[in-house]
Amino acid sequence: MKKKRKFLSAGSVILLSASALLLVGSTVGSTRAALTYYSDNYTADMSVSSIGVSLTENGKTISSRDYSHGDNQWDETKGELFKDLQGDTTVVPGKAYEEKLSVLNSGSIDSYVRVILTKSWTDKKGNKDTTLSPDLIKLNFLEDNGWIVDEKSSTTERTVLYYTGIVPAGKSTPNFTDTLKIDNKIAEKVKVETGKDENGNEVIRHVYKYDGYQFHVDAEVNAVQTHNAQDAIKSAWGVDVTVSENGILSLQ
Repeated sequence: MKKKRKFLSAGSVILLSASALLLVGSTVGSTRAALTYYSDNYTADMSVSSIGVSLTENGKTISSRDYSHGDNQWDETKGELFKDLQGDTTVVPGKAYEEKLSVLNSGSIDSYVRVILTKSWTDKKGNKDTTLSPDLIKLNFLEDNGWIVDEKSSTTERTVLYYTGIVPAGKSTPNFTDTLKIDNKIAEKVKVETGKDENGNEVIRHVYKYDGYQFHVDAEVNAVQTHNAQDAIKSAWGVDVTVSENGILSLQ
């Protein structure tokens, strides 16, 4: 993506990838996050201003991407999702962990925002496992505070959410999730093995099929300026929306 341009990009995109290790009865591995971006196909015929967007988790900014007017380039920060999970020795299936995700308008112009969450699994070798349902990764979505789920674009692997209101510069949206949980059905795949220990005593060992697997959640955050919003959203995001006189967005 070019660092310098004459016009303001309609969308500022954060792609934040993070994973947490699911180990039944074992130590949680470290989580990592990577920030990437892509260019949008819509530019507004207006002077360069500052547009920015940040992803926050449990009240802390995890990653951000902001346009710096003085430097005429994008300023980025990178962080880690699920970092608080590292304080536990195990990720327990069925236990709800606090996972309050929201979007901060870290720019200086009002914006509309969209979030795309993609869930997946990898096996012990790091290969994607398509036999294990992403639906076992349970994020509790909050849809009574201005967020809506685009059911037509969502699948068991991907959830597309829109905040229907304008996010003023410097302000945050309400949380769109509040908890993360791994469905305890994953622990049903267990095999009982018998053997002997070093002293010759008989022992029984429970081997979980998915022990050592990783779950992944990718969060992509898009921002579009409110100027000529319907056309900007159609061009940048490829969706048709209606914007009411008071600025409330709805999907067509």
